[in-house]
Amino acid sequence: MLSTELIERILALLPQRTIGVLGDLFLDRYLDIDAKLNEPSVETGLTAYQVTRARSYPGAAGTVINNLAALGVGRIFPIAYIGDDGEGYELRKALPKIPGVVPDWTITVPDRHTPTYTKPMLNEAGVASELNRLDIKNRMPTPKEVEDLILQKLDQAWPQLDALIVLDQVSEVDCGVVTKRVRDHLSKLGDGEPGKFVLADSREQIALFSNVCVKPNGVELKQLTPTGVDGNFLILSGRSVFATHGERGIELWEPSGKTGIYDLKATLPAFPVSGPIDIVGAGDSCSAGIASAMVSGARHQQAAAFGNLIASITIQQIGVTGTASPEQVRTRWREVQGSNSGQRDT
Repeated sequence: MLSTELIERILALLPQRTIGVLGDLFLDRYLDIDAKLNEPSVETGLTAYQVTRARSYPGAAGTVINNLAALGVGRIFPIAYIGDDGEGYELRKALPKIPGVVPDWTITVPDRHTPTYTKPMLNEAGVASELNRLDIKNRMPTPKEVEDLILQKLDQAWPQLDALIVLDQVSEVDCGVVTKRVRDHLSKLGDGEPGKFVLADSREQIALFSNVCVKPNGVELKQLTPTGVDGNFLILSGRSVFATHGERGIELWEPSGKTGIYDLKATLPAFPVSGPIDIVGAGDSCSAGIASAMVSGARHQQAAAFGNLIASITIQQIGVTGTASPEQVRTRWREVQGSNSGQRDT
């Protein structure tokens, strides 16, 4: 589905495009621990891990943003809220450093946590492994006044956007950026301007989006097919479904014209990789690839294939949430051509 000409066109047009990212901005904090420095705690007798380096990156919606920036998108609008706390301070410092990001679209809210994934990485004999993750999230519903601010930002940004990626990362219902009220407003915007590409990704609420394209993984796809019948989806949006299945690639489902019934239009196989992989952030990089292709004039099948190509690059970056630069895209595509993957066209 891809060709060198199409890839070059996508990469050439992206600096002229504006993509919004609406959703939960997390802080990904990595704590590098050297096992040789372990000490026993005098107070508890437990092992006291010694952190030799702390690394912080924008995560969740921030991972999508990083991938869009790495691909060369000209302007990126992060529509989100973060807390007025230390983690929020780190995010506020990090966002303006990302090329293309216009940080004015992110609001700071008192009395809300900045969602954070803290990942202790224990290094033993040169091999790093992740210990139990420590999560900070909001577990109380998002206040109406915060929803008002998010909707105001969304309405201001909408006319300027070539595409919008929605990332609903928080599992607790209505406790993040993408609440029911925000979803309903997105539905109205999508209905009013069906030609604008909107791609929604959600851990728990994927079946509740309408009038936008959705990107469920294999587990989330079951939320759309409660009867277990392929193509009988529990969504009435009438938009494309990009269903990701890891190493099996992406299934592209399109509405049949009958309410709730979708046809499988294509299965876009994943690009094979060798060696160790790290799938953290793979779905977010795939979303960035799909949206980047769509705003550059690609068809849905081509966009899905481009998303697979980007994910095949990022999963080979171990211990970080990976990104793909234009040169990495070109290099990977040359590898794909050399392996006769069968995903080329002219």
